[in-house]
Amino acid sequence: MLGDVCDFSNMETRAVIKFFFLRSKAPKEIHAILTETMGEHAPSYATIKDCVAQFKRGDFSTWDVPRPGRHKTVITPEIIDQIHELILEDRRISAKSVAKQLGISRERVGYIIHED
Repeated sequence: MLGDVCDFSNMETRAVIKFFFLRSKAPKEIHAILTETMGEHAPSYATIKDCVAQFKRGDFSTWDVPRPGRHKTVITPEIIDQIHELILEDRRISAKSVAKQLGISRERVGYIIHED
């Protein structure tokens, strides 16, 4: 089976679903084909049905839509130096205070203190 050999990304899977949609296949037919081909790695029928509905609305994009949310904090040498300076100024400063001053998470501050 192809599913054992190759793992498709979400974008590739949507492209395959789009191909079969453009060939006028129904969601059940697409699901049957993908299940036969990909086995347990095939997307669920609900996922296929949602993709087909998206294509019917005229949205033929197969890319993942960016999701809102918090940006990942990148550990930069500047942030490490700022944390180092704050700790040198007051050795009893808490990670929570450092995080608040720098606008990063307390967990990230703890990671930097212990790892960097």
